[in-house]
Amino acid sequence: MTDGELRHMVSKTLTCRIDKRANCSEKMEEFLKRCFYHTGQYDSQEHFVALDKKLKEHEGGRLSNRLFYLSIPPNIFVDAVKCASSSASSLSGWTRVIVEKPFGRDSKTSAALTNSLKHYLEEDQIFRIDHYLGKELVENLSVLRFSNLIFEPLWSRQYIQNVQFIFSEDFGTEGRGGYFNHYGIIRDIMQNHLLQILALFAMETPVSLDAEDIRNEKVKVLRSMRPIQLEDVVIGQYKGTAKGGVTYPGYTDDTTVPKDSLTPTFAAAALFIDNSRWDGVPFLMKAGKALHTRSAEIRVQFRHVPGNLYNRNYGGTNLDQTTNELVIRVQPDEGIYLKINNKVPGLGMRLDQSHLNLLYSARYSKEIPDAYERLLLDAIEGERRLFIRSDELDAAWALFTPLLKEVEEKKMIPELYPYGSRGPVGAHYLAAKHNVQWGDL
Repeated sequence: MTDGELRHMVSKTLTCRIDKRANCSEKMEEFLKRCFYHTGQYDSQEHFVALDKKLKEHEGGRLSNRLFYLSIPPNIFVDAVKCASSSASSLSGWTRVIVEKPFGRDSKTSAALTNSLKHYLEEDQIFRIDHYLGKELVENLSVLRFSNLIFEPLWSRQYIQNVQFIFSEDFGTEGRGGYFNHYGIIRDIMQNHLLQILALFAMETPVSLDAEDIRNEKVKVLRSMRPIQLEDVVIGQYKGTAKGGVTYPGYTDDTTVPKDSLTPTFAAAALFIDNSRWDGVPFLMKAGKALHTRSAEIRVQFRHVPGNLYNRNYGGTNLDQTTNELVIRVQPDEGIYLKINNKVPGLGMRLDQSHLNLLYSARYSKEIPDAYERLLLDAIEGERRLFIRSDELDAAWALFTPLLKEVEEKKMIPELYPYGSRGPVGAHYLAAKHNVQWGDL
């Protein structure tokens, strides 16, 4: 590809949507002038020397900082890092590397990858990116909790009955089955995105907002977690279904997936944190593809009011069954709402559940930046809060590796569910076992 072809490709999706002031076209032109294409092999020192030479021409002897973003297959991470480190590092400024997940398949392969990277880089040069941590509502979690007096005292086993982390996509693997089949939904979504959000949600108050202080608290949460039991896990796989005259293919109908594949496209699990704040509180995770909707949210269900005056049937609403619930919707239609029990206006005593609603699109006119924009800017500025440290990664894999090994060794058969449904029935039995009802029904 020539520089011109690259610029043309970039210009098709480039906008001034965050900075909407005047001279948009001039700014875009100025940006595109700084975009260059350079071709080479990932494992060729010679080609990286040529890249270094080209970079030096553009840097013109000024202080240079270099950020390498490895959005490439994991099996060539180390080759690329080795060559970049020895042949294309900055001599006058910093050199940093962003590594895109997956970070291995289990504890062993993850540790091997980390050790290999550390042959050529220091820990503070490695930025492991999990784009979910860059999402506005995930960023807002600690603000919501630590700067609002009404929430901070409630954030414990005394008041919270359960917490749910729900991720659903309304499409299947769509030709990416080859990649997905090697990893499955537990590795793809649960072990990283959902577990990272759980750690941020459940951590103790950090000493400061410094990256290391926050990451220290997240590691403590992960190390306090009880090993996941197989009986606390449900896996599923979507099957083909006909709906409204349209036939939707099943997972194994994808030509890139083996016909006898047991890879789960859906998983639900109950996790527990064995510390004084969260002892006995079920943290439920649910993630799946080809479900009825696309969404990601955190649901905090509070305990019932003790000795509730209104626990008998009032106008068809049994208040004993309706608990307060705080919902943080990460995507789409970002928002936060709190379900409260309320009297319906009128002469009778009829109660219902109402929402105190903060819908971001209605409250804020500013556009919400994409998660990758925030994370790339953080990497450039050396802000590590939202990136995953190696001991954090080790703790996350230590939690999930035994479970994954057991599922694979026992050849656990996933429960089939129709494309576009709410997932396998087993997920409801799992919730009921822990006296929980999924909040997204």
